[in-house]
Amino acid sequence: HKLLRGVVAVLRRPLLVPPPRPSLVLVLDRVADPGNMGALLRSAAGAGVDVVLLLDGCCDPWGLKPLRAGMGAQLRLPTMGVATFSVAAAMLAEWGCAVVAADARGTRAHWQVDWKRPSALVIGSEAHGLADDVLSHSSTELCSIPLSNEVESLNAAIAGSIIMYEANRQRSAPEKNV
Repeated sequence: HKLLRGVVAVLRRPLLVPPPRPSLVLVLDRVADPGNMGALLRSAAGAGVDVVLLLDGCCDPWGLKPLRAGMGAQLRLPTMGVATFSVAAAMLAEWGCAVVAADARGTRAHWQVDWKRPSALVIGSEAHGLADDVLSHSSTELCSIPLSNEVESLNAAIAGSIIMYEANRQRSAPEKNV
């Protein structure tokens, strides 16, 4: 009994248009690992992200491994390639989004960020972290995930997923009457 391999179908990539003013944006900075790319897109779709901006240096989200890891998230979630963080920051400013980057040096825990406001979460490269232009940009705030047992960092997909679901939790929580 042989396992047959071959092309089953050839499909066009869907043209997914983000909303005019997205309220939750994921920005990926040089995320090169295809498994992490797919996992981040899958979590983004599940957590209610409106659009994903892919900075130069990211792997192709439509490659075989990202598609497998993303479980079809690419078919539901608008993605846009953006050359530089400066260009992305200008788009985010136009959309009214606060820019929050995940970094171990962040002094605010990810749950202390007000994710109910229009926001963009920036996740950096697995190997190199956030690029200098992200860290030095005037609009960038840093947050971190508090870790125990002398663990220094988490995988990019895990860290991004934790923070996206915190944003989703805050946005889903009923408003408190004061």
